[in-house]
Amino acid sequence: MKYLFLILIVCSNDVYAQDDLLNELEQHEAATKDYVTSAFKSTRLVNGQTMETKHKGELEFIFAHRFGAINEGAYELFGLDQAYVRLGLEYGITDRLGVGFGRNSVDKTMDGYIRYKVLAQTKQGMPVTMTAFANAAIRTSPKKEDATFDITLEDRMSYTTQVLIARKFSQALSLQLMPTWVHKNTVDTSIENNDQLALGLGGRLKLSRSIALTSEYYYRFQVPDSNPYFNSLGFGIDIETGGHVFQLVLTNSRGLTERAFITETTGEFFDGDIHMGFNVTRTFQVRRQR
Repeated sequence: MKYLFLILIVCSNDVYAQDDLLNELEQHEAATKDYVTSAFKSTRLVNGQTMETKHKGELEFIFAHRFGAINEGAYELFGLDQAYVRLGLEYGITDRLGVGFGRNSVDKTMDGYIRYKVLAQTKQGMPVTMTAFANAAIRTSPKKEDATFDITLEDRMSYTTQVLIARKFSQALSLQLMPTWVHKNTVDTSIENNDQLALGLGGRLKLSRSIALTSEYYYRFQVPDSNPYFNSLGFGIDIETGGHVFQLVLTNSRGLTERAFITETTGEFFDGDIHMGFNVTRTFQVRRQR
């Protein structure tokens, strides 16, 4: 019995030692894994999302602004007399998981979203980064008393789901695919469907240490011939200034939520329906990492 007790003690010590060794190996692997970082410098590409997530404890303030269309002429100062804005916040719960919300003046829309980085690109191994993004938005305009039909809270809701797949090919070039599904609870069925599918393509070309060119395009599938909206196209110039990322933008979309710019862009870019604008993001470390 004494020898059996000694054997059990030795075995248990071996098990604990193996567990400790395994934990150390896992921690070492996580610390030394060569992840590819900074495919994009912001969570916004032009109008839409990138696969980037905030680090744990980081809070990002997002101020997005679009002017009116350039082809409205000198009377509207080529769109500068008009302004459409979105104010938003995004917080990193972990390095891979983030949540955010905001308010867009277009249709007085409030939105909330969650993003999760499913895969991360590495220099030896995983070829892409993949982030899942889900958004819910409520369109508060028009007021109930101003609506031409009886409108409910449910009627005002829309939902967007995206898979953001990106690869950083070099220090200068990153590309991203954005398969997208948008659902609107209530639509005019003579011109659009409740469920709409789109595929976005975007990229970033770094010109210098602090300046990069960005672009994105969303192609919509199975659009009725009677649909009056256009595919969203945008170009930008990113300027990094310390904790800020300042993006100058040219786009045919004035809306700044996924429902608005993917499914309800009212202008054709090459007809001069171009909105100048900018995105400003500022990141704050509100919780120290241990």
